[in-house]
Amino acid sequence: MKKKNNVLKWALTIFMLIVGVICITPFIFMVSSSFKVSGEVMKFPWHLIPESPTIQNFIGLFTNGIYNFQKWYANTIVMTGLTIIIKVFFVSFTAYGFAKINFKGKDAIFLVLLSAMMIPSDIMILPRYIIFKDLHILDTMWALILPSCVDVYFVFLLRQSFISIPESISEAAKIDGCGHMKIFWRIIFPLSKPAIATMALFSFTWSWNDYTGPYLYISTMDKQMLSVGIKLFSSGLTQDYGAQMASATIVLIPIMIAFLFCQRFFIEGVASSGVKG
Repeated sequence: MKKKNNVLKWALTIFMLIVGVICITPFIFMVSSSFKVSGEVMKFPWHLIPESPTIQNFIGLFTNGIYNFQKWYANTIVMTGLTIIIKVFFVSFTAYGFAKINFKGKDAIFLVLLSAMMIPSDIMILPRYIIFKDLHILDTMWALILPSCVDVYFVFLLRQSFISIPESISEAAKIDGCGHMKIFWRIIFPLSKPAIATMALFSFTWSWNDYTGPYLYISTMDKQMLSVGIKLFSSGLTQDYGAQMASATIVLIPIMIAFLFCQRFFIEGVASSGVKG
């Protein structure tokens, strides 16, 4: 029986190793291709190590007179940073209200809020465009920031995390004269760092990689984001695969760094968000 279990463990390990290699192959291809000249990227058979390694693809991104890659990078950093800051502020306060404040109709309002999750995001594109036009925020990063700051899913996630914090802690703070603002900032917020870090990590990834929003709402090239900018390297009759792979590699670096630093909080946050309903 023990020998059979060992065989199953080895078989499972080998299977997971194969799946892991398959999943990481596109990433390896991207990094390897970023150091190749464009004509070598699609060459068959494919070589993991470039025949003639070059860093000209990376240099060209910042010296190209046609595309303003560094401006796109700066725009994306500012847009993503503002989205996370505003989102954490609004979503966490909303979740606190539904988790720790009793008011008439709270459950009904929360149910209506949750029902909004069933609305497909694609059908909101035209109404958003018309609203943004009336608000005169088309062709600005606010057209990307504002929709991202209203996220029902993370209201639900943080509410579950806040509910898991014992009510006795909040009651003790109220006895000491603390109001809701003090209770939130000094007690609830610090105790919910894993869930908030999870929200920040997901929000960072989604905003950083968003393609539809910048493509629809941003028309000026100097105001454009990285996700759309990378696509321009393969537009028209010429396909600069080397530059495209180099830009994709640079774009992916902040996401990898963010995940490495927030991995522990991410696991704790996902676990704590489902403690109670």
